[in-house]
Amino acid sequence: MSTNTKVGFLGLGHMGGPMAANLVEAGYDVLAFDPVPAAQDQARQDRATVVATAAEAVSASDIVITMLPNGRIVLDLYGEILPAAKPGTLFVDCSTIDVADAKQAAELAAAAGHRALDAPVSGGVAGAAAGTLTFMVGGADADFADALPLLEVMGGKVVHCGGAGVGQAAKICNNMLLGISMIGLSEAIVLGEKLGLTHDKFFDVVSTASGQSWALTSYCPVPGPVPASPANNDYQPGFATALMSKDLGLAANALRANGVDGQIGQLAAEIYSRFNQEEAGKDFSAIVTDIRKRSGEEPA
Repeated sequence: MSTNTKVGFLGLGHMGGPMAANLVEAGYDVLAFDPVPAAQDQARQDRATVVATAAEAVSASDIVITMLPNGRIVLDLYGEILPAAKPGTLFVDCSTIDVADAKQAAELAAAAGHRALDAPVSGGVAGAAAGTLTFMVGGADADFADALPLLEVMGGKVVHCGGAGVGQAAKICNNMLLGISMIGLSEAIVLGEKLGLTHDKFFDVVSTASGQSWALTSYCPVPGPVPASPANNDYQPGFATALMSKDLGLAANALRANGVDGQIGQLAAEIYSRFNQEEAGKDFSAIVTDIRKRSGEEPA
């Protein structure tokens, strides 16, 4: 698609706002909507055209991008905006939602004479701002090709994973593994503390040994070894515990629905659900502080 393409962008929060701003910077005409006044103000500063309703954004757009908190909101919004869209409008949902909800959204769009992709992202707020997100996309080949130029503006890597819902499947599997990795890493760190192993020496050994992981080398959950990690900023997200709890809940639902013996994935969902009751606003890597507390150890 050319930059003459009009893009509706619905959901201008911590992720959606920077994503929309990058499209504006690339020359796209972005019609933006969010019910939150602060998000509207930021979008105006970013030179997007802020409109009064979601339907108004959609009615004038060739492609519509949504970045919303959950599947129920996505489906409810689709019920509102699909009738307002021009025939054949391409809807790209970048929210992280249940696979079944993603498939239903695609079915609703098709029934209304439109096209749809599920395109959840990885990379967090920093990736959204920098335009380096990873997109995991589900949907038809031709629709993916039409959306690709926009996705490449907002992301550093775009992967067409398969049909409708398969983008969400990739996101759920990835985040389940990330949550499991962070819990295991944090348990190992707390065990090391009790055994007299300093964080620096733990990092020096494990970062180049068989226990190495992205959670350690890019997102170390204790201050010091990885200066850019949230642990160095009082665990300010980042990727909030509430979001990890949500994603692990989606993964646990998928494990059960598909008959997978996913004991560790379901336990990880339970651990983060419990932690989320106390620390929803902290980065998910703060789980190390919960493990330390439950282990009877003073904060490091």
